[in-house]
Amino acid sequence: MAFIVGEDGRSRLVDPYGRGISYLRVSVTDRCDFRCHYCMSEDMTFLPKKDVLSLEELDRLCSAFVRLGTRKIRLTGGEPLVRKGVMTLIGSLARHLGSGLDELTLTTNGSQLAKHADDLARAGIRRINVSLDTLDAEKFRRITRWGEIAPVLAGIDAALEAGLAVKLNTVAVKDFNEGEIDAILRFAHARGMDLTLIETMPLGEIGGDRVDQYLPLSRVRTDLETRFTLADIDHRSGGPARYVRVEETGGRLGFITPMTHNFCESCNRVRLTCTGTLYMCLGQNDAADLRKVLRESDGDEAIDRAIEAAIDRKPKGHDFVIERSGAGPSILRHMSTTGG
Repeated sequence: MAFIVGEDGRSRLVDPYGRGISYLRVSVTDRCDFRCHYCMSEDMTFLPKKDVLSLEELDRLCSAFVRLGTRKIRLTGGEPLVRKGVMTLIGSLARHLGSGLDELTLTTNGSQLAKHADDLARAGIRRINVSLDTLDAEKFRRITRWGEIAPVLAGIDAALEAGLAVKLNTVAVKDFNEGEIDAILRFAHARGMDLTLIETMPLGEIGGDRVDQYLPLSRVRTDLETRFTLADIDHRSGGPARYVRVEETGGRLGFITPMTHNFCESCNRVRLTCTGTLYMCLGQNDAADLRKVLRESDGDEAIDRAIEAAIDRKPKGHDFVIERSGAGPSILRHMSTTGG
């Protein structure tokens, strides 16, 4: 059974492998104002409005997860801050903080952050993740296909000024930013921000070969250790990153390594798309249609039972592989649809 009562008297979800599922990632939109090469194709076809959950429906599903013991919700996309009315959803979900929900946060590309940072802080957001793969303006335009770095840097400054803790997420891309890791590390730590490096994952057709992009973080760490002293630490942020302390900067550096070091044994999360599809694993196709249950039910019981049944099907791990040129993605859906 996925649904049991914990020692603290609160309901919680446990999968078939004994892992407590306490972390929900929610893609509030598949749309984004960038087209990053490792994430999506340049000519994306986005979902029609009728297929996308309303803000009220997203709130209802998220609230169901909180009722069942979810302690952390991360809003993602696409780019969550391009969703019209998203601050209304954030304000509504914030009512659960301190009443079951420990943390409400989001991952953003930073393009809209300058105008929302103060409102996010007022709503109860305490920390955010900002995706930033280069500090070079021309390379930024190239990796995002048309984005500008200046608004992102301004957004980071605004978030820090608003009192938000900011963590930078950098996808390591071969022959693109492997020579910039030092600079991004020093940039982050000089501003009191953590940095997490992420291996590119084989999700969605992107108009290019994954092998051409894949940079193993084991190689990156070995290279960094020729210039920095990295000490493993026990810090955890609720996700799959493994952290080290960088002696020369005093800051934390995380590694998310789905390819070189499978992190599935400690997986505590599921992903809800903006269409109401629940993926129990980022790297598997099995999913539950919660939108159908939501729209056909007036009460909470049917939704709760559907979530329980889905958690009972959570697999042991993913099947990601990037091993040969021209192999195509392991999973056809894009990260922006899944809620990366």
